[in-house]
Amino acid sequence: MPFGSEGLEDGVGLALSGGGYRAALFHLGALQRLNEVGLLGRLDRISSVSGGSIVAGVLAQRWSELAFDGTGRSARLGELVVAPVRALCARTIDVMAGLAGVLPWGDGNRSLAKAYDKHLFGGIKLAQLPDRPRFVLNATNMQTGRSFRFSKPYMGDYLIGLVERPDVPLAEAVAASSGFPPVLSPQLRRLPPGALRRTDGATLHDDPRCNRDLVLCDGGAYDNLGLETVWGRYRTLLVSDGGAPFAVEEAPASHRFEQVLRVLDIATDQARGMRKRLLVDLFKRGERKGAYWGIDTDPAGYPLADAMPCPPATRQRLAAMRTRLNAFSAQEQGELINWGYAICDAALRANVLSGVHRPRAWPCPPQALGPL
Repeated sequence: MPFGSEGLEDGVGLALSGGGYRAALFHLGALQRLNEVGLLGRLDRISSVSGGSIVAGVLAQRWSELAFDGTGRSARLGELVVAPVRALCARTIDVMAGLAGVLPWGDGNRSLAKAYDKHLFGGIKLAQLPDRPRFVLNATNMQTGRSFRFSKPYMGDYLIGLVERPDVPLAEAVAASSGFPPVLSPQLRRLPPGALRRTDGATLHDDPRCNRDLVLCDGGAYDNLGLETVWGRYRTLLVSDGGAPFAVEEAPASHRFEQVLRVLDIATDQARGMRKRLLVDLFKRGERKGAYWGIDTDPAGYPLADAMPCPPATRQRLAAMRTRLNAFSAQEQGELINWGYAICDAALRANVLSGVHRPRAWPCPPQALGPL
């Protein structure tokens, strides 16, 4: 099937949003609930952005070891995926990478990739990922302004074409996807002559400005939900959104650097909100099946009488947590995992599953969000 002209198929796609360590931990909770109900092992594609790509990268690395049973469940998710991601989230990796990004001779994204490789991936490459499900880690091509996809069979964007079977370390793909500007990006990649294959619609394939030296940054700059690579292909969509709700600022900073970040927040929120509205509209019209859950979603909005509890003040506090790649305490980690688990459960039982009972225990009991 030509790159960029995907047709609708029966199958299940999962999108994991950006949002740094906060989103990564939130997604861990969602993955645990998806595993318990037998959906995780039945996924056809996992599309990720930024913090979501940290989790997706570890899930891809360990997929063959998860040994899913016939019901789509794995008994080893906690050991092989949850534990290593939690260990990373107890470390601060953005300070050294950030320092490298501001030094004239430094490279913040390269430093970030080295940290990922040291603590998570150990040199594994995209070629070693499973064929199914297809893992797609999304960055943003700063030259074309489009999503740049890393996967086992290809990397590229629809305006320049694709590189087949890319020889790229998984850590570098995750770093490109999570390299938030201005100090953790860009990732600079040089392509060998002739590496790009022309595809349908690749109008910039022959343009020397963008077909040799690539300039990539955080995938959230283009699509912070990671939706584009799944909603045009699959009839069933599951979307886990750990992105922060937009915050009103009474007195926006006047410093130039902070102004740029604020403008970026506004632009990202508008694009994210548009995609979310389109997704919900697809669900309402019956053109897609599935569920959306967000870190700021009110469980009372689902038609359930027994949603897992999370007080509004707690929900708001968790949604407002930092997105940095710095150490999260055991309390912060446990609460975020529990919340991702709880709101995923509510979304699934309200929209996807029938006859499934509410869980009887929290995945992280010491940080329970309320009595069950």
